[in-house]
Amino acid sequence: QFRHQMNDALVDTHDDYFLVRWLRARKWNMEAAEKMLRASLKTRAMWNVDNIEKWDPPRALQEFLPYGLMGYDNEGSPGGFGITIRKNYKQLMNIISVLVCPFANFDMWGMMHCVTRFEFQKYLVLLLERFMKIAYEQSKKHGWRARQLVVFFDMQDVNLKQYAWRPAAECVISTVKQYEANFPELLKMCYIINAPKLFSVAFNIVKKFLDENTTSKIVIYKSGVDRWQQQLFSHVDRKGFPKAWGGDLVDKLGDPQCKSMMIWGGKLPEELYIDQTNQQSDKDFIETQVPKGDKLKLHFKVNSEEQQKILSWEFRTFDYDIKFGIYSVDEVSGEKRSEVALGTVYSNEMDEIGYISTRPNTTYTVVFDNSASYLRSKKIRYWVDLISEEEEGISELTNQMDHTQLASKE
Repeated sequence: QFRHQMNDALVDTHDDYFLVRWLRARKWNMEAAEKMLRASLKTRAMWNVDNIEKWDPPRALQEFLPYGLMGYDNEGSPGGFGITIRKNYKQLMNIISVLVCPFANFDMWGMMHCVTRFEFQKYLVLLLERFMKIAYEQSKKHGWRARQLVVFFDMQDVNLKQYAWRPAAECVISTVKQYEANFPELLKMCYIINAPKLFSVAFNIVKKFLDENTTSKIVIYKSGVDRWQQQLFSHVDRKGFPKAWGGDLVDKLGDPQCKSMMIWGGKLPEELYIDQTNQQSDKDFIETQVPKGDKLKLHFKVNSEEQQKILSWEFRTFDYDIKFGIYSVDEVSGEKRSEVALGTVYSNEMDEIGYISTRPNTTYTVVFDNSASYLRSKKIRYWVDLISEEEEGISELTNQMDHTQLASKE
């Protein structure tokens, strides 16, 4: 019945297990599952997922986001410590696959000065798509249970202070929400070990954005506790797991942490930082003031006879944050939709960049909302436009994003 309702939007790879994921995520409420899935398919179009492998991510993401695929659990699920996977991931498909993340090596502060939040989240989408392809191949041999992922985070010596920085915290929350909305029932089990004392405070905030079924699969162990080993190795083969974390595996150099088999991360070199103040751009930016207690609205109409378009934006505010959102109105039916939920963005600390796919016969309204501020106006520098959704346009957009410059913190 659910397949029949979704038939207009499904493709050959959307098998029964794919549909079950969305039904489970909405507790078998078919109407809610349909709404969730259709919203996700729209988001996939925004990320241009069908062509995402053609994107060349920034060096900072490829070389400094810590991860490693090390093996499979006993049901064939890719297990892991990590957030990242090498570009030659296809070669690993039949060799290694347990995801490992030495999280202390993740320089969030540096990363947010080398890439935009949009690029960061797009890269995670790229990685999750790769992981799912690996899991799908495993499921051909081991059944549907292999379609889920096992993840392992080591929080030893993690500096949580960098996540008190607003752009970092905003990026984390936004990423969690993107994951929950677009990758339901993907997680099989998540182990977080060596959690520092303040981690519980941070996690209590993050889990507000996680489904209760997701949180039930996350187990957390404080520093100095090794009880996790018994649970982990009840379904993960020690032979394929790094010796530094209780397994038997060492790399070709004899390293028990297997650094040569993963992206180890580390502090990002400042030469990768990008200074936005010196940016040369061919975009026609506009500077203006959004008065206190007021909104700036920009309207873009997509006609039926036009080729497919994407609505793209890049903006920065000076000194203060602002609320940003996009809604659409169908010219035929009159239906109003939220395309980008209105919310606070800290565009005074880094550029806000993104795009969405559009539909014909629809008017899109971009909103910069300062209505909640009764004391000050907000100065903003922005570029918003409809551009071609053809592959040349997408390539041009991603190339521009590759060269987007971020302001360093004073």
